[in-house]
Amino acid sequence: MAEVIDRVRIVRHGRVEYAAELEAMREFTARRDAHTVDELWLAEHAPVYTLGLGADAAHGPRGASGIPVLRCERGGQITYHGPGQVLLYTLVDLSRRGLKVNGFVRLLEQAAIDTLAAHGVLGERRSGAPGVYVAGAKIAALGLRITRGRAFHGMAFNVDMDLAPFAAIDPCGEAGLALTQARELGIGESIDALGLRLARTLAGLLDDA
Repeated sequence: MAEVIDRVRIVRHGRVEYAAELEAMREFTARRDAHTVDELWLAEHAPVYTLGLGADAAHGPRGASGIPVLRCERGGQITYHGPGQVLLYTLVDLSRRGLKVNGFVRLLEQAAIDTLAAHGVLGERRSGAPGVYVAGAKIAALGLRITRGRAFHGMAFNVDMDLAPFAAIDPCGEAGLALTQARELGIGESIDALGLRLARTLAGLLDDA
């Protein structure tokens, strides 16, 4: 299921395996050309830990949880994905839009901040720690890969999930990092509705950039 907003196609994939979605992102990015429409993919995954290119094994996972651990080419340290967390994958040609990586990161953060604000929740940035926080607790994590000026990977936004698996890692490489999610903040919107709001918000910000 897809919709087009301005120059961005939003595609809802539903619940898919992380490895399959990763391979699909790689293939899309490899075959796209100067005329390929940018896409935002919405997905939800079965439990999985993912490690960025430079992730330090000292940050976990610790213990025998049985949750798979996969390394990928995004930036950043280890994180966890699971049911109840929306993944917004950003297949965006930054060069064509005249965007620098730092500017794109700020747009991603702003999309999460605006999505929270629509529910009366104050989301904030934190210097030196990309992502979005509410009262010091992280609700949205970012991890990107840029190749030939084109981005993929994106943002994980906690909606209504089991946060316990984060206890076995130092999320984003930060020991003791507090985490939160939309449900705990009184936001009752479903994962599908909140994900679509997030993607539409980012599409609008991209069009204005």
